[in-house]
Amino acid sequence: MQAFLHGFILAFGLILPLGVQNIFVFSQGVTQPNILKALPAAITAALSDTLLIVLAVFGLSMIVLQIEWIRFILLIGGIIFLLYMGKVVWNSSTADLEGKSALPIKQQILFALSVSLLNPHALLDTVGVIGTSALKYTGKEQILFAIACISVSWLWFLGLMIVGVGMKKLDISEKVFIIFNKLSALFIWGTAIYLLISLI
Repeated sequence: MQAFLHGFILAFGLILPLGVQNIFVFSQGVTQPNILKALPAAITAALSDTLLIVLAVFGLSMIVLQIEWIRFILLIGGIIFLLYMGKVVWNSSTADLEGKSALPIKQQILFALSVSLLNPHALLDTVGVIGTSALKYTGKEQILFAIACISVSWLWFLGLMIVGVGMKKLDISEKVFIIFNKLSALFIWGTAIYLLISLI
């Protein structure tokens, strides 16, 4: 139980801050016409996190942390992606909020994959923090630690999507969502700049 609780608390602490993944999943809850059409984004984000957690807990973290050029490539790719993602979020219109130009399933899945697997923050958190924390466990304890981290991801992303759908039903002014998009875009660009400074 100690390993499970450690994994649950650690994963919750890492996933809680506002990030590109969270913003995207939440925005799909808001912009899609119904909850079923918002599911692909949440499920893809959770599956991507599951893959990263499994790889990190069972060995990949040690490889990435020891090979500097892999980390460098991850950061460069992540910065370029974040700049692009910020532009997409900034340009979201009120039509998006009404579901008139909501992302189709294929595009949702591709975006969710990219914000999960090309997001340097998510990668470094998973590999650097979860992966190294898992090193203290072996056997069943390590498996329980991984299950706890994975459970947090699934609960969180499905919950975010449901909250997004709920906010849409409250009929909050479209201007509020437009402001949210602009602030989200600024946050995404800020993350990219922060990563660029840390790289320099």
